Amino acid sequence: MLAARIHAREDLRVEPLAPPVPGPGEVLLKLGAGGICGSDLHYYFEGRNGSFVVREPLIPGHEASAVVEAIGPGVTRVRTGDKVAVSPSHACGRCEACREGREHLCTAMRFLGSASVYPHAQGLFRERFVLGERQCYPVAGEVSLGELAFAEPLAVALHAVNRGGSLLGKSVLVTGAGTIGCLTVIAARLAGAREVTVSDVLDRPLEQARRVGADFTVRADRDAAALASPRHDVCYEVSGSFAALKSCVAAVKRGGIVVQVGTLPHEPLPFVVNEVMAKEIDLRGAFRWGIEFDWAVGYLAARRVDVRPLLSGQYPLADAVAAFTAAADKNRSTKVQVVCAQDRS
Repeated sequence: MLAARIHAREDLRVEPLAPPVPGPGEVLLKLGAGGICGSDLHYYFEGRNGSFVVREPLIPGHEASAVVEAIGPGVTRVRTGDKVAVSPSHACGRCEACREGREHLCTAMRFLGSASVYPHAQGLFRERFVLGERQCYPVAGEVSLGELAFAEPLAVALHAVNRGGSLLGKSVLVTGAGTIGCLTVIAARLAGAREVTVSDVLDRPLEQARRVGADFTVRADRDAAALASPRHDVCYEVSGSFAALKSCVAAVKRGGIVVQVGTLPHEPLPFVVNEVMAKEIDLRGAFRWGIEFDWAVGYLAARRVDVRPLLSGQYPLADAVAAFTAAADKNRSTKVQVVCAQDRS
């Protein structure tokens, strides 16, 4: 079988690996579709994602759907042939965070496709992989494998919106109109937001944001004044830009909430805390997701949300380098996926 592995900065190779075999409680899965995330792009183009540095060949990918090929002894959650959404989260279940119901903050987390631990937690951009059955969410019906691969990024957006508190009747700003930004628009709409504004520095992402429900869009590099008025109840910084975070602090109302979703550059950053103090802003982080993954699968399976406008293209796993190149071009792509084109041993 084939797997895409990042060896170093701008060094991604599609290489043969031995096919895995499921053990007790495990499931052998064939990749359906795997979405290329911003963190995957950082690993490929920079050799790191924030403070997580590639120190050995890393198989990226944590947004995936799959088809069950075989099950190990004792598996009851799925059957051979099932279409599944794949959870990349493997928490220990024993630490304080896990016992408090916040598994996404697990101190011993192994999150697939991540260099946050060493040896690295190898990801899902491979033709076949084995996971524990509780990481597999079977789905029936017409939803496609490409749509199911949005479960993880949709869960990120749902968790971010959850961190912002009740949005019913609220005015919301989202800075960044990439995949997570657009999914945050969808999640904010589900949560009852009265008005959603999205900012970005490119026209195409803003067009996508309008397609999925944004009321207003702003070119942040051309109309900074539009973001300077403190009129929003909740602001979500999704782009990973420090300038965008400052815009959120300026645009949020007194007593409002700013949720940091994007990963900022790993170097130390200046930050004006006085405005946070004087406006009594709640500055909150949103990291990955918890129960929201279950919600995301349910929304996708029931077609409560439509993510298809965000899917820009699919590439065979063998063409992973071309897929990464396309995903990095925000003037033509929102979400790019790699797919398992054909069966290989």
